[in-house]
Amino acid sequence: MTGYSHNLKFSESGVRGIVGDSLTPMLVSALASSFGKYVGGGRVIVGRDTRPTGEMLEHAVIAGLLAVGCQPVILGIVPTPTVQLMVDKYHANGGLAITASHNTIEWNALKFISSSGMFLDRSESAELFDIYSQGDLAFNAESDYREVRYENEAFEYHCKKIFEHINVEAIKKCHFKVAVDCCNGVGALFSRNFLERLGCEVYTVFDRLEGVFERPPEPLEVNLGCLCETVKKHHCAVGFAHDPDGDRMALVDNTGRALGTQYTIVLAAEHVLSDSPGPVAVNIQTTRAVEDVAASYGCEVFYSKVGEINVVEKMLECGAEIGGEGNSAGVIWRKIHSGRDSYVAMALVLEMLAQGGESLSDIVGSLPFYSNISRKMPCLPYPAREVILELSRRYAYAKPLTFDGLRINFDNGWVLVRSSNTEPVLRLTAEANSEKEATIILEKFSNEIQTLLSEVKK
Repeated sequence: MTGYSHNLKFSESGVRGIVGDSLTPMLVSALASSFGKYVGGGRVIVGRDTRPTGEMLEHAVIAGLLAVGCQPVILGIVPTPTVQLMVDKYHANGGLAITASHNTIEWNALKFISSSGMFLDRSESAELFDIYSQGDLAFNAESDYREVRYENEAFEYHCKKIFEHINVEAIKKCHFKVAVDCCNGVGALFSRNFLERLGCEVYTVFDRLEGVFERPPEPLEVNLGCLCETVKKHHCAVGFAHDPDGDRMALVDNTGRALGTQYTIVLAAEHVLSDSPGPVAVNIQTTRAVEDVAASYGCEVFYSKVGEINVVEKMLECGAEIGGEGNSAGVIWRKIHSGRDSYVAMALVLEMLAQGGESLSDIVGSLPFYSNISRKMPCLPYPAREVILELSRRYAYAKPLTFDGLRINFDNGWVLVRSSNTEPVLRLTAEANSEKEATIILEKFSNEIQTLLSEVKK
């Protein structure tokens, strides 16, 4: 289910909106009550990122959960993957992460987590939104309210889970210098300590907890200039770039070069498969380089729709241990939990560097390279559907993939056109053997889409 109301979007990625416009405390409280009803009461884990509106919405969530008999367990400011892990630890009925992830500061959102620690899928989200739409919730009497519980050691549990599955001592022996761009998000609270426990000398940028982002929150190459300079200044082995809620992580190599979002999953797949070959699952917006890496170990790659839960479901279906989303610099390693996790990604990269003895730039230089570029075009759902349908007709001869937007494969690359799960935009991604070829593909389809949009509006 997907819908809009002004700047409000309902989807399997949760409910996102501009706070004070479409996303209000009343709406958030009602959604929290609906979620409490959906999970059948009981404990619900609640965490948030550093956005200034987070505390207000946290109170609204608490009120909504208490009203229907739930016991909120409040983690405060924590990475979204920490919320997922704590659902499992507490055997909770569900979890709520208050974060708009990579969206700009005026946005916030609720992400809904099932008792499995995974986000709700499309059908589960539809059931939740149906409960909300009916609006006939029965609220508990005062005598039935449960106390609010607070948990201050949630991230410690998260760390221990990761450290159990990586070679901590090998990393410590290297005494890596690392730089971290915390985006004034949850990384400002947790990343230095996490990396210092792995024996690293840490240099941080954008490390204030004010929640006012000093760079655009998406960890794209164009936004990482300060991190690149920090890596070069301090001769770091690697630079890590977070998004505000700590589930995405992009990389800067030891020369100060931003690698782009796609190489996070490429490197993670290379490292995990070198020790434990098996299938890999990634979304349809992920680079072909993952296929090349997997093929070198005799492994198969399976594609899913964009969206963390879609990748996780594909991983479970095909038995993949490693997977992720190239477009969002997201790594999912099921040894830890079934969700994107920037702390897992950092640990895997550091272990790879420690065990391989090569610099990050040398490792990347030995891997397949494709130029991957993208663009966003403002577009509401109806014209987006019309554009994708028309393109599907025009390029039917190429036998495009159509299970999530439209992906057309060419001999020298591919293009993907799809409607975003999180913003009222069409996303275009083009990949080819060179930046020039990728740009030609992107411009061709951008122009074609602009023409189609002007026709739809007539």
